[in-house]
Amino acid sequence: MDSTGYGDWIRDFETARRERAGQGDPDWRTGVPLHPAIRRSVQRFQVGEDGDGAELITKAEAAGDAEYASAVRMFVAEERNHARLLALLLASGDAPTIASHWSDRIFVTLRRALGLRLELLVLMIAEVVALRYYRALRDGGEDALTREVAGRVLADEERHVPFHCHRLRRALRPLPAPARVLVTSGWRAALAAACLVVAVDHGPALRRLGVGRGRFAMEVVRSSGPIAAAMR
Repeated sequence: MDSTGYGDWIRDFETARRERAGQGDPDWRTGVPLHPAIRRSVQRFQVGEDGDGAELITKAEAAGDAEYASAVRMFVAEERNHARLLALLLASGDAPTIASHWSDRIFVTLRRALGLRLELLVLMIAEVVALRYYRALRDGGEDALTREVAGRVLADEERHVPFHCHRLRRALRPLPAPARVLVTSGWRAALAAACLVVAVDHGPALRRLGVGRGRFAMEVVRSSGPIAAAMR
């Protein structure tokens, strides 16, 4: 990717958008009722994907980089599409979405109270947790539609993490090296704490998906090392 601007990221988002348009939606008629534990878990993640992203877009625009703001709008559009796909997955199994969940309210409150750099650090906690969750749902889902939807969301999340790393690397660059290490170490500690909460909250679903709480938390924390290095 472009080491200075965001033109490559914009082209990457545009390519993904064209591919989605050409691929079309999954065949929702193949849906089956989700196991209750997985249904509750997907409902909670669907709420987390369903924000409008207005605050993030406003902060990106205020940063004064038109290309970055454009890329952020494309990122938000993909997150909204994730919420749509998960809602339709639930509907295909006659399950409703939920209006809110306490974990999402905490993340949203933290993100809105912070500037762009700190908001991205909080957002990256959710994104890194989501990487492992959607991989578990893709690999352990009990029906083809669930696995397909999870695979589509995962493919996007695998691009989102390096996109945010790119911005955070630029944002942290003016800091002295020890300060960058301190920030990313603090981020890893916050991620570990959040991951433990998710592992407990989604434990029944994780067991059903063949992962389990301990393995889920361990793999998320382990994955954070290279990501923190990329931020630095």
